[in-house]
Amino acid sequence: MEFFATLWLQFLATLPLFILILLGFLLIKIFKWQKTITDSLTKFTFFVAIPIMLFQIMSHFSEHSTMNYQLLLVFFGGTFIVFALGCVIAAKCFKLNGSESTLFAMGGIYTNTVFVGIPIIRMLLGDNAIPIVAIIVVFNALILWTLATVSIEFVRIGKLSFASLLKAIRNIAKNPMIIGIFAGIAINLIGIPLPKFINQTTKMISDMTAPLSLIVLGMGLAEYKIRDKLGITAAICFIKLIILPVVTYILGKLLGLHTLELQVIVLLSSMSVAINCYMMARQFQVLQGPIASTLLISTALSSITTPIILSVMTHLPF
Repeated sequence: MEFFATLWLQFLATLPLFILILLGFLLIKIFKWQKTITDSLTKFTFFVAIPIMLFQIMSHFSEHSTMNYQLLLVFFGGTFIVFALGCVIAAKCFKLNGSESTLFAMGGIYTNTVFVGIPIIRMLLGDNAIPIVAIIVVFNALILWTLATVSIEFVRIGKLSFASLLKAIRNIAKNPMIIGIFAGIAINLIGIPLPKFINQTTKMISDMTAPLSLIVLGMGLAEYKIRDKLGITAAICFIKLIILPVVTYILGKLLGLHTLELQVIVLLSSMSVAINCYMMARQFQVLQGPIASTLLISTALSSITTPIILSVMTHLPF
């Protein structure tokens, strides 16, 4: 009974977040808001609100608990294990080719760390958890875009290109979220306090970023449709929402991560597939329909699976 009571509390805690996603979805589907509104709000959120929020939090980095960079080994170790497993499942169970197998496996590991991960982690675990998320954000885009690019290029031409690797790194370096994180860390390391009016302004923007991100995500999801090949979609959702967090949890326990760090990376692993994964599918012209379906279905399912995973972690005896 204690477990189900905790599960109900966790569900109630996350429910407002998914209601905001639903609100954004309904604004497009029911109230027929124009696509230009979605594009403008998405651009503001990605280029202004989220980078400022990350800057504001990381500029106070030293006020939070000390980081254990072993969590990178756990998070990305689990990611690579599940990526390999996904490639095998795609090839053996669905008879997909090399490029399709790569995108299938990417769908099973690419977490929506920004529009879903940051708001939910911040509301459930507090600002002390955000530096952990920020470290993941820095490496997540770099590692996963590079992994996808290298894997697909190797499949298509049989060799790796140093030029494509450098291009991926340059694109990540221009990412406004990465700039916001490193600018905040630089301010923190220099030790010069921000003027009060700047600190208050960034704090105000930071406070509105989480709900805005979720509404914008819902508006963006309204553009996608559930299409064919639902077997592939279901398999990707199962890998992403169940297998990845389980593997991450086991690795975290084996390497002795602290409770907060373990909660953060397991919850991140349990969240829906990132829109960036669909961008990959479009860029490489592979599995666009199934990946678009996965965005919608994984976001809906994670409203149930993420509270369950948090409750299970809380009650596990080991």
